[in-house]
Amino acid sequence: MTILEAGRSLRAGSATAVELSTAALARIERLDPSLRAFITLTADRALADARRTDAELAAGLDRGPLQGIPVAVKDLFAIAGVPNTAGSLVYRDRVAAGDCAVVERLVEAGAVMLGTLNMHELAYGITSANPHFGAVRNPWDPDRSPGGSSGGSGAAVAAGLVFAAMGSDTGGSIRIPASFCGTVGLKPTYGRVSRYGVLPLAHTLDHMGPLARTVRDAAVVLNAIAGFDARDPASSRRPAEDFIPAEGCGIRGLRIGLAESFFFERIEAGVESAVRGAMARAEALGARLLPVRVPDPAAINAVGQIILLSEAAAVLEPYRQRRELFGEDVLALLDQGSLVPATDYIQAQRIRRSMQRSFAKAWSEVDCLITPATAITAPRIGQATVTIGGSEEPVRPAATRMSRPFNVLGLPALSIPCGLDSSGLPIGLQIAGPPFEEARLLRVGAALEDSGIGLSAVSGQLSATPEQGDC
Repeated sequence: MTILEAGRSLRAGSATAVELSTAALARIERLDPSLRAFITLTADRALADARRTDAELAAGLDRGPLQGIPVAVKDLFAIAGVPNTAGSLVYRDRVAAGDCAVVERLVEAGAVMLGTLNMHELAYGITSANPHFGAVRNPWDPDRSPGGSSGGSGAAVAAGLVFAAMGSDTGGSIRIPASFCGTVGLKPTYGRVSRYGVLPLAHTLDHMGPLARTVRDAAVVLNAIAGFDARDPASSRRPAEDFIPAEGCGIRGLRIGLAESFFFERIEAGVESAVRGAMARAEALGARLLPVRVPDPAAINAVGQIILLSEAAAVLEPYRQRRELFGEDVLALLDQGSLVPATDYIQAQRIRRSMQRSFAKAWSEVDCLITPATAITAPRIGQATVTIGGSEEPVRPAATRMSRPFNVLGLPALSIPCGLDSSGLPIGLQIAGPPFEEARLLRVGAALEDSGIGLSAVSGQLSATPEQGDC
């Protein structure tokens, strides 16, 4: 069931918000001991919110399509009175004094908050093998990683524990879990969604966005959370719009860019086949596929790594001497970041601005780009390297090199499922576009989804098809 379908059921009286939340909580109780998607479950609050929603709807108060819908947020997002740990011992005693901006807006829209989700420690990694709260497992295969850092968000949506979840994306941390878990994941334009009240990793790279079962569900959440917030100095005054694609939306005449020089190099054969199949489907729907030259994404990645190392080290510098608080992988990255010269950081920011100007020229030639979301499908938990085309490389760059450029550039990017590999694991397709053109990307994603390239978001040993009454 999608958000929009559940909303229609609530308004038709064939379901209640209490029933949706009760079913979600029962599913969490059954599956989450193995998945480890949640850190803090707020069951009492959820049921109270659900009862209030049912009373509001009975009284004729309609807050929109999220009203009564069970959702959860990554443990970076502050919920008043709830532990806010960022998956780390660094913040283990932190209890949020108030809601972050995103939670404020979700609550205003009537969403039912089920709690906070597990993640890679401090959002600084792509495996979600958390040393303090346990490794999150992929619902498609419990031996596989769900990706990260928003791994709990991806797993919770894929396993049907919630209808949608919030994640953060600094180098791919929404789109990588979406790709590995077979969900939709949207990283909006930098500044489109407020970061206020979300624990930071890298101030100029962090983006907040939804993971959901379908493209239109992701759009429903974006409708609720997008917009200016004076408390976030990076927040854009660009007016929000209705992001939900119309039923039967088309992409005839749309110019879709194909940048072969980077995005189709060193990728698994199954990934390439599925993405090219999706591009052929787009062409069959009337879109035009055009070759396009873009500034060197490998160089953009290198710039992004310098910025991330520096900014993350600065954010966590007050805690770094308490080395026992950190997992080994995060501590190594923080130590590395502390050694980056200030001159390198400043030069990286200068190059970044130049690349943003250069990349902007591509949008005069094409309306969006289609690429793989990740070069690989979900690796095994603990797997350090992957072999692609006979060459071995670390899992981290194999997972992030398709996604990181769009964080550096601040551009919107959407990941949607586009098939399964030979092992039955989901493959992600990435659609990226000009600043503040989320509606365009969502329209492309919805048209492809409507054409049948997507997946059922619930599969695998740990998340069998939902029983009747499950959310």
